[in-house]
Amino acid sequence: MDYRQLGASGLRVPVLSFGTGTFGGTGPLFGAWGTSDAAEARRLIDICLEAGVNLFDTADVYSDGASERVLGEAIKGRRDDVLISTKTGLPTGDSPGDWGVSRGRLIASVEAALKRLGTDRIDLLQLHAYDASTPVDELLATLDALVTSGKVRYTGVSNYPGWALMKAQAAADRDARPRFVAHQVYYSLIGRAYEADLMPLAADQGIGALVWSPLGWGRLTGKVRRDAPIPEGSRLHDTAQFAPPVDDEHLYRVVDALDVVAAETGKTVPQIAINWLLQRPTVSSVIIGARNEEQLRQNLGAVGWSLTPAQVAALDTASDVLPPYPHTPYRQQAGFARLNPPLV
Repeated sequence: MDYRQLGASGLRVPVLSFGTGTFGGTGPLFGAWGTSDAAEARRLIDICLEAGVNLFDTADVYSDGASERVLGEAIKGRRDDVLISTKTGLPTGDSPGDWGVSRGRLIASVEAALKRLGTDRIDLLQLHAYDASTPVDELLATLDALVTSGKVRYTGVSNYPGWALMKAQAAADRDARPRFVAHQVYYSLIGRAYEADLMPLAADQGIGALVWSPLGWGRLTGKVRRDAPIPEGSRLHDTAQFAPPVDDEHLYRVVDALDVVAAETGKTVPQIAINWLLQRPTVSSVIIGARNEEQLRQNLGAVGWSLTPAQVAALDTASDVLPPYPHTPYRQQAGFARLNPPLV
């Protein structure tokens, strides 16, 4: 397993990390992802640690906190062997104090997460979504206090708009507070919007990408094919309503290109899709998930080898889409492109 710095921080993370949304799964979304209990979670974590994967990602909204509780039970006795990343900010109830990242909510959320996880510290705390109602100075002061107390080691965001993230970084610099070092983002061969604004921002500001749903909500498992129904048992039957939309023809064009590379490499479609992400700028770690041991071992096979430049170029071409304005002229006109060449 290779390790990378998480953005411009001193924290080293494995290039693959494990998402625990499958732990204790309940409800229409998380129940479709997986329902691992503590015993099964412990076995999956054993396999991860054997492979060098020591970063485990969760959130307070995953099955109403059950994911954090199961993760906490599964790592008992080996807390120092793992890194814990969790997220907060999304609604966990209907009362005014049940959503957002105000000072009171954020402190209470961290205390509750620590209790569920059975630990005294969170290695990486990420804000699950941008909360427009909380002033950035209040947010950063609260995070600073949590870091100073030792309850949180590093901070990051998830699903943030670029302008809000840059505003927070500037405010942190102004007041000498801890900067965000991670951005947990959706990024895949069928979802490359991250590249337009957020990737250049990350490169400029030293923010490492933690990639969620690298297989495009299960569309890049190799089971979704042109002129064929979604396979029986696919989680897409239950979760498609939550997934970012993708044009069918675009999806099939990407799958066709993955099939060609699979034939050339002897690797599976998911392994190739994940390996492609590991070669993209600013990506610190790709979060993999698994409902069982077989899926986990398959995903772990995405490392230890590399796509050739020609294979990367073929996948780039198949998955390419024209970004929205104001990025369009930088892609279409040589004069614009000369001023601001793309990272990828």
